[in-house]
Amino acid sequence: MSAESKPLPIIEVINLRKKYGLIQALKGISFSIGKGEIVGFLGPNGAGKSTTLRILSGLIPADSGEAKVCGVDLAEEEGEVRKHIGYLAENNPLPEDLRVIEYLNFRARLKGLQGSRKRERIRIALDICDLERKVSERKIGNLSKGFRQRVGIADALLAEPRLVILDEPTIGLDPRQSAIIRKMMERLRGEVSFLLSSHILSEVEACCDRMIILSHGQIVAEGTLLELQRKFVNKTLFEIVARGNRIDLQKVVRLVDPSCELIQDDPVEVSGKRRFVFSTEKGEALAEKVLKTLLSEEAFSLSEFQVSRPDLETIFLRATKKNWEEQDFIGRRNRRIRMESKTKGIEINS
Repeated sequence: MSAESKPLPIIEVINLRKKYGLIQALKGISFSIGKGEIVGFLGPNGAGKSTTLRILSGLIPADSGEAKVCGVDLAEEEGEVRKHIGYLAENNPLPEDLRVIEYLNFRARLKGLQGSRKRERIRIALDICDLERKVSERKIGNLSKGFRQRVGIADALLAEPRLVILDEPTIGLDPRQSAIIRKMMERLRGEVSFLLSSHILSEVEACCDRMIILSHGQIVAEGTLLELQRKFVNKTLFEIVARGNRIDLQKVVRLVDPSCELIQDDPVEVSGKRRFVFSTEKGEALAEKVLKTLLSEEAFSLSEFQVSRPDLETIFLRATKKNWEEQDFIGRRNRRIRMESKTKGIEINS
């Protein structure tokens, strides 16, 4: 596809900055999201996730930088941008005295939907969010948290948005309710873009095409799970269940790859066998060679061999730890400079 015909990203963020008093919440972040992508937006508390989502939703302004949705500049045409966005806040307030259908009718009218189109969009939203007719007739105050979240998502989908922003949509939900929300995103994959903020990393790993990780108002990692694995934890793990002692097993494994490292040795035996986990930087091809070698050694009586890569939690901790260490170094350096300057009577402006 030529540069001229390349479709515009659904979201394009360029050098976005936001400050609250002396706290720099966003330090010039840039990213984009394509049509139909599901992107995880991750970071520790205070990283700048909610600030970014609120800016993109038009709830608060950025101090500087650009944010475009469907090619429309948020700062210049906020009303137009909002037509393309559905937003579910982390603590989504809902009127408890209204029935679900009454609330969705009210919200649809606010979004400019009328007549048959309004009825059709409400029907579609209820169907996508798996809200049966008997649920739609109940008062919101009588619903569980999981059903309330689904009502909030149905509201976000009413105006047929190109982008849906979900801030912690499954926090506090049971596995069944969480699975229904994931199923809803899967159903719309390719048609609607999702920006999903969540602390439940296994969920993000399961349903997102890409991840963006923030720390201290900066993007510290971005890419697919495989790309992040290669960048931050370029290791393949293989788990072995076999007879024999640790030393003998290590000798055989290191004949194949001297750099192979034993990272876990379970002392508990089951049917005379133990569990060992090795780590290598040489990829899955090396693990296959180890497997063939162990199968040829009858003394080990190999019963299980599994290959895996580090999960998103490991990557998240590695990426944010690196940034925390950098920020701590900068903070200590700045404090030292201030202390030295103070003793010399030099005034420094932050």
